[in-house]
Amino acid sequence: MASKLSSRMLSSAVLSMGLIVGTAGAYADDEHTWDEGQVIVVSSIRTRPGMFEEYMKYVDGTYKKYMDEEKKAGNIVSFSVYQAFPRSPHDPDIYLTTVYKNWAAFDGLRDREEAVEKKIWGSTDASTKASVDREKLREVLGDQVIQEMKLR
Repeated sequence: MASKLSSRMLSSAVLSMGLIVGTAGAYADDEHTWDEGQVIVVSSIRTRPGMFEEYMKYVDGTYKKYMDEEKKAGNIVSFSVYQAFPRSPHDPDIYLTTVYKNWAAFDGLRDREEAVEKKIWGSTDASTKASVDREKLREVLGDQVIQEMKLR
């Protein structure tokens, strides 16, 4: 009797495992209902008091020129600027987004960006100085990298 019970338990366990493995295999074939999409860097910016318009002049001038060149070079897909209405002094009032085709777009990006920087600013030193000067207009609160999930 003990061997019949053990045999039934073993058969039941094997059957259960077969169902679990079979179901997992079917699930693995179509595990995701989405595909990986573009990668977006979202920069949170807080303009210094009284500097919103001045910063927006920079964004509409040099920043736009730089980003258009990045797009033309194929480094990015697109870019956007969003105004936000902060709830506290620590919240951003501007979001800058940069869209990349995928994660592979980041491979060797620094070298490709340097070529664009030299085209816009003339040298890496001039680019660095311009970056320091922008700090008088705004504070970068942080960046977040997100990825689009394209639903099938």
